[in-house]
Amino acid sequence: MDNRTANAEGRSSIVPDVVAPSHEDPVVREASAGFGGPVGRHVEPGASWWTPIRVLIAFAMLSSVLMYMQKLPCRNQPWNGFQYSHACYNDIYPLYFSEGLDKGKVPYLDTHTDSNGNTANVEYPVLIGGAMWLGMKVVDAVTPSTATDRGQRFLDVTWFMLAIAALIAVLATALTNRRRIWDAAMLALAPSLILAGLVNWDLIAVAFTSLAMLAWARKRVFVSGLLFGLAIATKFYPLLLLAPLFMLCIRGRQLRPFFRMLVGAAVSWAVVDVPVWIASPSGFGTFYAFNKSRTPDWGSIWYAFQQMFNHSFSIHEVNIYEEALTVMILLGVAALTFGVARRPRVPQLMFLTLALFLVVNKVYSPQYVLWLLPLFVLARPRWRAFLVWQFAEILYFLGIWFYLLEVSRPGKGLEWQPYVISLWIRDIAVLAMCVLVIIDIVRPDRDVVRIDGSDDPAGGVLDGAPDIFERSSRYEEPVGVSA
Repeated sequence: MDNRTANAEGRSSIVPDVVAPSHEDPVVREASAGFGGPVGRHVEPGASWWTPIRVLIAFAMLSSVLMYMQKLPCRNQPWNGFQYSHACYNDIYPLYFSEGLDKGKVPYLDTHTDSNGNTANVEYPVLIGGAMWLGMKVVDAVTPSTATDRGQRFLDVTWFMLAIAALIAVLATALTNRRRIWDAAMLALAPSLILAGLVNWDLIAVAFTSLAMLAWARKRVFVSGLLFGLAIATKFYPLLLLAPLFMLCIRGRQLRPFFRMLVGAAVSWAVVDVPVWIASPSGFGTFYAFNKSRTPDWGSIWYAFQQMFNHSFSIHEVNIYEEALTVMILLGVAALTFGVARRPRVPQLMFLTLALFLVVNKVYSPQYVLWLLPLFVLARPRWRAFLVWQFAEILYFLGIWFYLLEVSRPGKGLEWQPYVISLWIRDIAVLAMCVLVIIDIVRPDRDVVRIDGSDDPAGGVLDGAPDIFERSSRYEEPVGVSA
């Protein structure tokens, strides 16, 4: 039975039960032929033990096992180029030794000696340092101090933590839009989740961000802020997501909830970060100083430009260009937010802002794709475009490791020309996803999430809120869905 809801202006919308992707997505419909075809339209809820949530849990667990297996060759092999030739590189195993965790060093409070013989500290935000410390303590508790496989055990413990984070991200994404719960299968089965999930600790930030979006969708704005603050204390990228949310709250006359959320974010961030800041100002500041002083890294357009035009950007130059382009992106997103006839949905603007930022950023590590996955699932849950993007990410994932093999062992890997091609393919695919999202924003009648009459299921207080820039008193009737 359909449920009818009304928004703040009295417009009614028909909100159906859980959407079956085999009915409305051509890719899923064709794939379902091998499993008996599309689900029957009259299937009764609860007829099977395999509820959507249980299926998604199984998908996430399967991907987590594959994630571990993909990195397994690097668990027991010497890192003399093997980690590149087998595309199983991860930061976790080497950082156990280089950050002094094998010697019991406490992140931020204790220093270590880097590869150049200089005194250094952990260059990650506080909660990642906390995850390192927790993993170190678990290894200390379960592994004899004389064991030679402590680094491998640290990788195993970290994988377990990240598998939990992946499951949380999948479930939070599924519950953010309960009418389209099956869309989270895109995240749970994403090839890039399997390939990049165990490269670094980014999945922890993804989990916190996904929970923050779920809390916002449930109108728990202060709790959402607390979770956003924890996400920012893990990776800095969630801070960027607050800008489009602020713009949408202006258009939807929901500034009070936004500032309540902002207070919650400030509180949780301060509770986590300020004690470390007080205890070790230099250790705490390492992350910020490190990122400011970084040169263009592999994966960025700036590195590609350097290779293509034989021009080396100074740190000051690239910082200025990146900051200017980021400001331009935010201005462009603002123009889109306030210029279209109907207020965009929260995930649409968040994905657009973050994706464009990554394209112009001086660092675009392979695992950063994880940041985009839940946002894309909520912004544009269409399998065909998603798979095209994922194919581009697979190409780049292989390209970067074989290029680094060539750098470390000349003549054994991939020359820079084909590597740069893989980089551009990845960036073009991300930009193409941005274009598709923009089309859905400009033409909401083509937005698959809104095709059933919904407004913004992930919008929380913005779902059905007044729209100060709306061009007409009622929305256009949906006329079709893009592929």
